[in-house]
Amino acid sequence: MLKGHQSWIFENKPKIVSTATVVGPFEGQGPLADDFDIIHADLYLGQDSWEKAEKVLFEESASLAIEHAGLTKEQIQFFFGGDLMNQIISSSFAARTLSIPYLGLFGACSTSMESLALASYIVNSGGAEYALAGTCSHNASVEKQFRYPTEYGSQKPPTAQFTVTGSGSAVVSLEGNGPAITSATIGRVIDMGITDPFNMGAAMAPAAVDTIEAHLRDLQIKPSHYDLIVTGDLSKVGFEIANELLERHDIPIRETTYQDCGMMIYDYEKQNVQAGASGCACSAVVTYGHLLKRVQKGELKRILVVATGALLSPLSFQQGESIPCIAHAVSIESGE
Repeated sequence: MLKGHQSWIFENKPKIVSTATVVGPFEGQGPLADDFDIIHADLYLGQDSWEKAEKVLFEESASLAIEHAGLTKEQIQFFFGGDLMNQIISSSFAARTLSIPYLGLFGACSTSMESLALASYIVNSGGAEYALAGTCSHNASVEKQFRYPTEYGSQKPPTAQFTVTGSGSAVVSLEGNGPAITSATIGRVIDMGITDPFNMGAAMAPAAVDTIEAHLRDLQIKPSHYDLIVTGDLSKVGFEIANELLERHDIPIRETTYQDCGMMIYDYEKQNVQAGASGCACSAVVTYGHLLKRVQKGELKRILVVATGALLSPLSFQQGESIPCIAHAVSIESGE
């Protein structure tokens, strides 16, 4: 199962038998709106705080993914989830509601693929018949915790990113139909000394490139093996840096299609999102809502999703620490 230094090959090819995506109103105005299952009309979702609203986003996507699989929550053996809130409270409180055996994760915005990789590992090895993987984020709760509350009206630099309000979940199993998960590469923590929380794309780009390079090296393949390689939420700034680094590392990424989830979910012409999108839900809803639909339609046969995360906290920022980053990659193939 171990391939190379930091990759897993899933010889039993666990499948993504169902997914569900839930987003907020701003995401519902973007170009991928038709690919989401639920679009909420307001950020509060009927709750009295943004943090409670974020929990509801996760509860909804997880429950809907289970329903789409034709299962009940009692049939799910393990739930892998995480988010950006202190002590991953959105995921833990959602797990309280779901009452499924739970493994809480913190990979920041890389959590979508971290959870999918671990769910795939445990299913592939026979440790579970059904596993649930997912994550969530909320623009207002994240801004409040990591930057400035929305009410403050702080002006942001062009390098800043706009946190996605949403949640994406997937059910993984050896039984049933769906795209196959064929491999995963677990990233290293990379820190290039960047301290600016308004320039996350630049901070995360080296981690994305390091994981892509490791994946290609471990599996002994070229980028052209994939129809699409997509990073999580580097957005415009990080995407350009990643392209420069890939070229410098002699990785011919342009032989295939390279995109970034953070540049796909919003309309730059109509929506004021600075450099683009970020947040745990960014790669989750783009992958589970948009990309897998393209795989199922036959438009894409093989994709590599490289979710990126910045592992800072408000405390580490206040103490002047630089921003350690990570990226996890999962390869997904059509079920044909």
